[in-house]
Amino acid sequence: MTERRPVRSYVLRQGRTSAAQARALEELGPRYAIPYTQGPLDRIAVFGRDAPLVVEIGSGMGETTLEMAAAHPTTDFVAIEVHGPGVGSLLRGVDAAELTNLRVIRHDAIDVLEQMIADASLAGIHLFFPDPWPKKRHHKRRLIQSAFAALAARKLVPGGILHAATDWPDYAEQILTVLSTEPLLENTVKDYAPRPARRPRTKFEERGLRLGHPVRDLVFQRRR
Repeated sequence: MTERRPVRSYVLRQGRTSAAQARALEELGPRYAIPYTQGPLDRIAVFGRDAPLVVEIGSGMGETTLEMAAAHPTTDFVAIEVHGPGVGSLLRGVDAAELTNLRVIRHDAIDVLEQMIADASLAGIHLFFPDPWPKKRHHKRRLIQSAFAALAARKLVPGGILHAATDWPDYAEQILTVLSTEPLLENTVKDYAPRPARRPRTKFEERGLRLGHPVRDLVFQRRR
């Protein structure tokens, strides 16, 4: 019997990896990347301290991640990204800024959450402008579904924040519905939140605004 292939929220696009990005993957990866394992992340071994930990899912080219890590030195960040050019770009940024509180895992986010992140251990989870999969037949590929919401909520400490943002109105409505129906989560506001000052504007956000898309932030917390 053939094993059914899981539905992924991403496609590994064959984008061009620049020479600098490829060099970063090879030379900086061993220093700043965390290998995927099926065992729990040892945050003391990785960061040398026990600080609040935030996971960002889908860090893209890493500009927002780098800015947030630099602005919050007392918080540790793990970026999860599958695309090589983005990982390479982020590694270069970490090295250039000499950031000790930001590391990256190049692997599927669901696997990482399930296998490497202990329950009730995260201060926050960020999902800034996840792939909207706009065609209706592709909506099943959207990351934020009920199973993901349950998994993410379980990984947060009580009071921990799940912060999502999107410029696709129907995806915003779906996210609001999904997160609102997860028993472990509660909305911090009614419906959509103003953009928190701690979230920098992203290139996807700027593009969406140019196209006239309304940007929605959704800020939920794990019930205490």
